[in-house]
Amino acid sequence: MSLEPPHGALMDRVYRRQRHIYNVTRRYYLVGRDDLIRGLDLRPGDRAVEIGCGTARNLIATARRYPEAQLFGLDASGEMLATAGDAVSRAGISRRVVLKRGLAEQMSPELFGGSRGFEAAIFSYSLSMIPDWRPALIAASRALSEHGRLHIVDFGDFGNLPGLVSAGLRAWLRKFHVVPRTELLGTLEGIPPGPEGRLRVYPGRYAFCWRGEALPEGVLANVAGQPQATEIS
Repeated sequence: MSLEPPHGALMDRVYRRQRHIYNVTRRYYLVGRDDLIRGLDLRPGDRAVEIGCGTARNLIATARRYPEAQLFGLDASGEMLATAGDAVSRAGISRRVVLKRGLAEQMSPELFGGSRGFEAAIFSYSLSMIPDWRPALIAASRALSEHGRLHIVDFGDFGNLPGLVSAGLRAWLRKFHVVPRTELLGTLEGIPPGPEGRLRVYPGRYAFCWRGEALPEGVLANVAGQPQATEIS
């Protein structure tokens, strides 16, 4: 599969040096990642794919929590995947984790050499960096098995933070080509909770963590509007 040069090259430039300190620095502000992993509820033989897997930090934590699951990681950055491959090897789980370079909107089971869908498709602070994030969600939804679920953790809309703090955060994130998908959070808040669905919005609306069924393509194609003000603790 050929990569679209602009985004893959951009990610390589952004992370060429950052990848060496990524896990140390991001642990303080990428909240909710471990909540997402605990909510995967993977059974033996289940398949989980992380879109935008970065350094494989989440894949390694998932492998330890669910030792009989099959794991896959996709990332646009070859630089990040180099770090991910080294980390997976050091963790001793190379046989359980398959890593591929590619764009999120092109994700499919066939990309990893199979046709069986995934029981979990994970976006951990990656949707805010994926330019075509709606097609990425559509591709992930199509790649799910009959009982598969989407799992998303990402920045919120900062709506309950002081104005200067919110503005400062947005300006700082832009330096790393990160744009919070506030319209997505608003859409998720409008979905009634179900037995398999759950939304958690963290204090200050700084971030959110969501688990649920595949989102209808019509909804994703027209995601718009302002997020609601309700905060779920």
